Amino acid sequence: MSNNQPCVSIGIPVYNGENFLAKTLDSLLAQTFQDFEIIISDNASTDKTEEICREYAAKYECIRYSRQEKNLGAAPNYNYVFEVSKGKYFKWAAHDDLCAPTYLERCVDILENNPSVVLVYPRSIFINEQDEPIENYYEHSLHDDPLNLPFPTPNERFKRYQDGLRASGVCNPVFGLIRSSALKLTPVMGSYISSDMVLLAELALLGQFSEIKEPLFMRRIHMQMSTAANLNYQQRLTWFNSSQKKKFIFRTWRLFFELLASINRVQMKINEKISCYMEMIKWLYFEKRNLLTELMVNTAQMMGISSVSYKNYH
Repeated sequence: MSNNQPCVSIGIPVYNGENFLAKTLDSLLAQTFQDFEIIISDNASTDKTEEICREYAAKYECIRYSRQEKNLGAAPNYNYVFEVSKGKYFKWAAHDDLCAPTYLERCVDILENNPSVVLVYPRSIFINEQDEPIENYYEHSLHDDPLNLPFPTPNERFKRYQDGLRASGVCNPVFGLIRSSALKLTPVMGSYISSDMVLLAELALLGQFSEIKEPLFMRRIHMQMSTAANLNYQQRLTWFNSSQKKKFIFRTWRLFFELLASINRVQMKINEKISCYMEMIKWLYFEKRNLLTELMVNTAQMMGISSVSYKNYH
């Protein structure tokens, strides 16, 4: 493709990423497949992120750098890098993860030769601050990922996705290479907790996921990692979107209705759609404890019982 329309767009939404950003950029620039652009959206960082980005953007024509005037939260920043992308295929990249040199080459080859595949991702290795593998951490590099979805029908992929997510709890495919035309059919990243899980569910309805059985993705685990995993409810909500402040908790119910909306949006046979709705009944069963907890916390909030609060809900 021409320089005006790269084959691959890589979006890096970053906030205060001075610790590992340069390493991440170096790993992407070292790809054997070179027809790509890198879009960095700096979410009003207060460290040396801007300095690092401007240095790389001045040196490499494939890098476009934007700085947000204020911190938008993670979800709008993730969406921004996709909205301004030009590539046929798109990949989100966290500022602290690494990709092996053949990552893009292997992923592009599968997407180019398999039109039914909407997302390709390799096996993952979890690494520490020193780029060293973390032994036995999720063991994702040793076994088939349960989110590998080579199934021909959307309802089967939806079922296997939900089962696989419960089994692994790790959304590594969200950092895979995605067909941009499919991603444009979704609301992309929602400004609510666990919206990445809903996005992957809708992509699974749209097409197959293909796992490369080689560990080409190094996902970093460290104390300063930008994640919502260890925050309370309000902190997690703000992490996804800085403008959101909620008194009551509707995380699980929000996920339920967003998943239903995904099923409604995707065109499929009536029996396949019914099968997906039946899967959501099973989903409610598995989430019943969270639903009850939310009910108790919200009731306590309305009654003014301060000992039970969304601050204690994760």
